[in-house]
Amino acid sequence: MKSPLFEEDYRSQFSGHETFPLRYGWLKKAIDATLETADEPNNKRTVFLADDAIARFGVGKNMVASIRHWATVTEIIEDEGDCVRPTAFGKLIFGPSGQDPFMEHHATMWLLHWKLCGRATKTTWFWAFNHFGAQTFRRDDLIQGLLKLAAARGWPKASETTVRRDVECFLRTYSSTAASLVGAPEDALESPLAELGLIRTIGRRDDYQFARGPKPTLPASVFALALNSFWERVGSTRTLSFEMIAHEPGSPGRVFLLDEAGLADRLVKLEDQSDGLFRWSETAGLRQVVRGGDFDGRALNSLIKASYKKSRQGEMG
Repeated sequence: MKSPLFEEDYRSQFSGHETFPLRYGWLKKAIDATLETADEPNNKRTVFLADDAIARFGVGKNMVASIRHWATVTEIIEDEGDCVRPTAFGKLIFGPSGQDPFMEHHATMWLLHWKLCGRATKTTWFWAFNHFGAQTFRRDDLIQGLLKLAAARGWPKASETTVRRDVECFLRTYSSTAASLVGAPEDALESPLAELGLIRTIGRRDDYQFARGPKPTLPASVFALALNSFWERVGSTRTLSFEMIAHEPGSPGRVFLLDEAGLADRLVKLEDQSDGLFRWSETAGLRQVVRGGDFDGRALNSLIKASYKKSRQGEMG
């Protein structure tokens, strides 16, 4: 399977966030604003570009642009002609009857992480989790690796300054220590995705490590959604090998930083957890997953809602 980064028509993206990582409350603001203006003509301009956008969102102009960026790349909102609309996924999580409008559950963070890193929309995010081979690294290792890739692929607008800012935003998205190194106090606010513990600092302040291993806070429903999404991109029919699920760029194993033992444990349990949609098979030394049904929108919603219900019940004791 060819990585999206090496497709001839791939368009790299190293900007859009205005150097601000995703923050708590931003996606809820985006959903509320697009629902509020859904019936207004040309609401694409009304929501994010009108003179009152700063007052509506309660942040500066650059942050308004950043909110739109993060809501778009996480598939919370989408463009539809001259309008910006909440997606079904956005309403499911952040809408008026949403499962987690204030991002209180790990399921939400894992879903957003998958949206960012399971697809190649955001070049740095996808490359770092799916192609960068080192487990321990420094910031400049990411920067130089991306610059080398950009030069080889002939990507425009991949200057060192642009890539450096993108890498800094990436690290601040996943590492609370990286966020604390910036100058302005308001810029040091931790991104919700730092709670996942996927990137941690080691030794000196600019030394980082990808935290590969089992992920106890990753719900089975989110893992099942990611597996099916990867399955659709691969174009496989009824079976998918363990090796592809573990190691292929854009796979759950790569994106969630699961080690082989943790991944195998999840796949063995997945038949019961997914109501039979997926079944683990291990015969004659061949490890694979069999997909037994269509993972439609209703099945997705049921699994996601069940995950949040279980989380809430656990909090209630």
